[in-house]
Formats: sequence, structure tokens, C-alpha cells
Amino acid sequence: MATKERMKKLERADSYVCTSVPIDEAEHYITGFKAEVGESHNAHHILLFGCDEPGSSEIIWDCGEMSPLAGEGLDQAPTCASSPNILYAWAHNAPELTLPEGVAFRVGGNTKIQYLVMQVHYMKQQDQEDTSGVTLTHTKEPQPKTAATMLLVTGGVVPPKSTESFETACVIDESVELHPFAYRTHTHKHGVDVSGWIVQENEKGDDMWTLIGRRDPQLPQMFVPVSNQSIVINQGDLLAARCILKNDENQEITIGPTGSDEMCNFYIMYWADSDKVLQDNTCFSPGAPYYYWSSEANLNHIPL
Repeated sequence: MATKERMKKLERADSYVCTSVPIDEAEHYITGFKAEVGESHNAHHILLFGCDEPGSSEIIWDCGEMSPLAGEGLDQAPTCASSPNILYAWAHNAPELTLPEGVAFRVGGNTKIQYLVMQVHYMKQQDQEDTSGVTLTHTKEPQPKTAATMLLVTGGVVPPKSTESFETACVIDESVELHPFAYRTHTHKHGVDVSGWIVQENEKGDDMWTLIGRRDPQLPQMFVPVSNQSIVINQGDLLAARCILKNDENQEITIGPTGSDEMCNFYIMYWADSDKVLQDNTCFSPGAPYYYWSSEANLNHIPL
């Protein structure tokens, strides 16, 4: 199974372009992902979403909802008509991803994922044909563990000539038992360090921090195996992520969708027994200077 876009020309930089593939009536179990990018591509990143319905019925459409630079000649629409599920993300020459034995993303059949929608962010003007895409490894044999992906993300502003910490945190309020097995970091060129944590409060009110993963975002932005595969996320736990961004320029930098903006993203790929995955798979904060763990989230014993 493969999802690809055939783009001949994009007049503007920072275009977000989507295409969709319907899934047949059978239930499929996706166990691996491999991004396919040609030598002439300008793809900054590729995201693969699972949707009940795509955002548009067009073969290719402009899905840059947050970007002020709409793709010329394309209809504008969201990635999914409602409730997008992030399945996979690629950037910075990341290698292919194979899920652990017995773990798979359930799609098609009676699931809420009836379409795969691929979003490609072209940071530069695309003046040659591009057939970037994602090849999937899948089976119709049921797998015992269901995979899902959660995104922790911030907004915010980096002042000139400064280093700033962008933080987000959310309490897991659903009755789940999640087993994180891989993580991925994403910033643009100002990112120095990105980390994700599980935070649990003891009876004395002290916060105990367990590291999910930490990585330099300038390295290939692959899904990296979680070092401690025994950690578990339960209802009542808090998930937290932090990006350190360094701005050596004389102007402020905004967190946003274009190549001249910055981003602070931490992805957690996890498995759960049966279909007991999160219904709400995004954690957002407004970021610095409006949000910090110590003040807005009242967290303590914050690690360096």
C-alpha cells in the first residue's frame, strides 16, 4: 500500500498539500512506514493522517489551514473533515519505521479510519515534478496491540538574541493504559533540545518525572525507540514536553507553520491492548512567554 502525490509545480513556498486514499472494506493492520522522496523534492516534512472522511473530495488540495500562503490553483480544505488521527511523520531524512511485534495501526473495516490522507509541506517553491509519498507495510491478520500517536505542541514567540523554553503539559483524563514505544521531535533550525516526560505526583505533592525521550531536533527526525520500554501511562498521569529554542537573530521568531517560523512538536507513539487508545490525541499550550510548567501548570522538581 502506498500513498503518493504527483506535484508538477507550486508557485509559492511554504505550501501544504494533501491527497487521500480510500481504504477498502477489509480491516488492515499497518506495521511499518517508509517515506519515499525523490532527488528533486522540496518536502520539508510529510504527515500521514487517518480520517473518517478527507477534508476534500479533490485528488490534491491545499490543506495549509494555519498558513497564510495558500497554494495557487488548489481548493482549500482541512486534512480531515473531522477528528484527524496522526499515524506517521517524517522529516530530515528519517529512515523507515517498523513497529514492534504484535503492534499495528488498525484502519478500514469498522474502524474510524476509512481514508489515509498524506500532507506534504513544501518549504520552497516546487518547480519540478515530485512524487513524494509513504509506502506502508500492512497485513489483514489481526494484531493484539493497537498503535496510536499523540502530539504535544506549543505556540509562542522567541525574543531576539535569546534562548527560550517552550513547554506544554496535559493530564490524561481517560481510562487508559498506554505503553510508549517510540518518540519523535520536530523543530526548525533554532531547535537545540526537545524532551518528553511522564509526571506523577506523590502523596507529599512532589512531582516525579520519568523521561520518555530526549533528542537534538537537528538530527534526522525519525521515530526513536523509547529506552525504557516498561514505562506505562495511566489515567491521572501528566504528559509534558519541552523544546529549547535559541535565537541568535535580531528579530523575534514566532511559532507557526512556515519555514521562517519555528515549531515545537513532541510525538509519542504508543500501544494499548485492544482498542483502548486516547480519543483526544493532542496536547497544546500557548508556549513562551505565556505558559511555563512552573507557573501555569504548578509543576515542581522540574528537570534540567
